[in-house]
Amino acid sequence: METLIVAERVSKRFLIHHNQAHALKSRVMGLVHQRYRQRTEDFWALRDVNLTVGRGEAVGLVGRNGSGKSTLLKLIAGIYRPTSGRVLVRRDATIGTMIELGVGFNMELTGRENVFLNASVYGLSRSEVERIYDAVVEYSEIGHFIDEPVKNYSSGMVMRLAFAIAAHLDPEVLLLDEIFAVGDQAFQDKCRRTMKRFVEQGRTILFVSHSEKSVREMCSRVCVMSGGQKVFDGGTDEGLDFYDHLARHEATT
Repeated sequence: METLIVAERVSKRFLIHHNQAHALKSRVMGLVHQRYRQRTEDFWALRDVNLTVGRGEAVGLVGRNGSGKSTLLKLIAGIYRPTSGRVLVRRDATIGTMIELGVGFNMELTGRENVFLNASVYGLSRSEVERIYDAVVEYSEIGHFIDEPVKNYSSGMVMRLAFAIAAHLDPEVLLLDEIFAVGDQAFQDKCRRTMKRFVEQGRTILFVSHSEKSVREMCSRVCVMSGGQKVFDGGTDEGLDFYDHLARHEATT
């Protein structure tokens, strides 16, 4: 199997600011009282994660909130840079992403303008975007709202447009984060059919979801994340069973 993505001992640290003072009064209070003083804290969202993904794999990333799933996806997408380790993506691999609702959209622009803006970020020329534009709009099912500012869209409409764009970029790799958290059932089923077709065509999918049903339908492999580390990597049934036991254990500790 041809390797498309490799993460080698990847760690990601964020700096959390407590009592961040902007007003003069707050700064003065910090000089007088220790509890008002600004302090920082290191938060390691990922620690020494290794992952190899081959062409044609459908990999589900599961874990509780804050386990590092979305951070790992953002590192693969190039949105974040690792604090240590490295992430390698095959140079000629085209990637479509839907990682965070609204990311890549300018909320002041219309849906039409955002289709061109978003697709151009992935390197498509204007003529290439024009070729897929009608298909994107039809797939999204948002009708005449395509000419309304995206700030007036519901979260479901934003999801529809974002997924429609990602699906029509003809990507070799599709990175998806909780796409079934919003939107109606009919459109979610449509997304599932598209993802299944991608897998049948030998495309690669990395899919973050809390939906056991969706992971079971889409994925042939599951990676379980906990506390910023990968604690399981294997078959879907075994992975979901492992996660179920882990979640119950973590809920009682």
